[in-house]
Parts: sequence; structure tokens; C-alpha cells
Amino acid sequence: MHAITIPEPGGPEALVWDEVPDPVPGEGEVLVEVVASAVNRADIMQRQGFYDPPPGASPYPGLECSGRIAALGPGVSGWAVGDEVCALLAGGGYAQKVAVPAGQLLPVPEGVELRQAAALPEVVCTVWSNVFMVAHLRPAETLLVHGGSSGIGTMAVQLAKAVGARVAVTAGTKEKLDYCAGLGADVLINYREQDFVAEIKQATDGAGADVILDNMGAKYLNRNVQALAVNGRLAIIGLQGGVKGELNIGTLLSKRAAISATSLRARPLSEKAAIVAAVREHVWPLLSEGHIRPVVDRELPMPDAAEAHRVVEESGHIGKVLLVAP
Repeated sequence: MHAITIPEPGGPEALVWDEVPDPVPGEGEVLVEVVASAVNRADIMQRQGFYDPPPGASPYPGLECSGRIAALGPGVSGWAVGDEVCALLAGGGYAQKVAVPAGQLLPVPEGVELRQAAALPEVVCTVWSNVFMVAHLRPAETLLVHGGSSGIGTMAVQLAKAVGARVAVTAGTKEKLDYCAGLGADVLINYREQDFVAEIKQATDGAGADVILDNMGAKYLNRNVQALAVNGRLAIIGLQGGVKGELNIGTLLSKRAAISATSLRARPLSEKAAIVAAVREHVWPLLSEGHIRPVVDRELPMPDAAEAHRVVEESGHIGKVLLVAP
């Protein structure tokens, strides 16, 4: 088969479409013939040499895919060769085939095209696990989503609205904010022109956000805490704004607030399987009934992964950028 390899860390040109050995499904795994994968920020960090795959994972980038089951490994039940699936991966999505633990498989939701299903596993599992399983967003609460037009952001807006929450988003252009409004966002904040702390306070009559989903890390840490409501919850899922920041613990204490920071890739298989099972139970019906949908900006051939990385790094897209396997 062929896969995108990274002979040496570097810019987008470091991604090489090359012939590699076929993966073999082990105990409890299935072999998926990949139809499409999606680009995530973690893939870019891996390409740059800052985010190695966990031990035992595929060395190729790609944290999610869609495709068809080509073979079952020992001990797998409940799936059959030919089933159309999408999958949460620890790596290996930028390839024509990938071995996947059966607990990280999901059926393609009714009404979703097989290729576009590649845009779902990583974002849905990230949003559901952080916003709902950890931060416990409830109906009528306010969620602030940084990067509302991203793949994570567009899914967070839709899921929060589906459960009856109020949603505020930050984005850097009117086009992106308008798109978020079309998905149901109630409060639109241009982070280039507005102070999100002041804007969220004004929109909530001084109360602040009950839950904040943050992809920036250090750069926004102190301001996020300022923007939280009493008993608020800050969920950090990215480090685009750095890894070290100062925090006023007094403010955190006065608000009886909580901060969590999580990632999916290196979690034990049992934890990933539990998240995937929760997503299948709670989110898949919303997809099948058309209440939420994957947001795909564009599809590019998988050998052109370098161009896809350039698009994502420039942040000119809305939703996900897909890589379609030849």
C-alpha cells in the first residue's frame, strides 16, 4: 500500500507519499481500507517533530478515517468485512489501509456520505468527552468556543445547541462568524477586534461562561478564568498559544471554578472505547436524524497532503479538510 511518511520533520514538503508495508490487524483489531482521512492540528505538530505517536501506534499521521472493513483480526465480533465505518486512530489515517482497535470503530451514520464521515471521529470524540463528559454542559448554560469555525468548533456549536445550551464563539473574520451563526451560535466575537472577556460578560449580564472550550492554552489561560462564571469549567484541548502561562489562583477560587486539560491520542484503549461508545449512544442519533452534520471545507487527494497542511496552517478554512485515498 501507499501512505504519507515523514522521513524528516519539517514544513509541509516533509510529507512524502511512499510505498510501505501493509498493516496486519492484531488481536481485537480490524483492517480498514481507507476512503478518506482528515487533517488535524496534531498531524501538523507530528510533521514538525513535536508530537510523536504513542508507543505501538502507526508512524504515519492521521487521527481519524472512514472506509470499509477489509479483514477482521482475532477476537473481533460485531463487525463484518465490507462494513462501512469511521474510526478514531492513534495514527495511520494518511494511508490506504490502517489497523484499528475494534472499540474505536463507529458505523457511518445514516445520511452521511462515507468520505465525509472521515471528518467525524476525532472532533466528535473530543467535543463530547470534554464539553459533556468532563465539563458537564447542561441545557440553558453558556458555552464559549474559541476557534468556532474550526472542525472542533463547528461540531461544538452544533452539539451544544442540540442539547439546549447557549453558544458564544470567537473567530477572526466576519465570514467565519457568519458561518458559526448559521450553525446556531448566539454570540459572535471577533477576537481581532473585540475583547472576548468583556463581550461574554456583556452577553451574559455579567455572569460569564459556564463552560469554555479552549484551543489556545497559555495565551488565553488567565483571560479564560476571568471569563468564567461562578462554578464555571474551563476545558483546554490545544496549545496553539503556548504551553506556559500565569494564573491568578485567587480568581479561580473565588469562582469555585475548575480547569481540565485532556488529549485523546495517548489514552488507554479502554478509555477511548468508552468515549466512542458514549458518542455512538448520544451523538450518532443526532447525525442520523440530521440535527447535526460534519462540516467539510474541501477534499484533496491524499498524495497532496502537503497542500492540505498548508491550508490548515493558514487557517483560511472552515470545518475540516479531508484527504481522499486513491
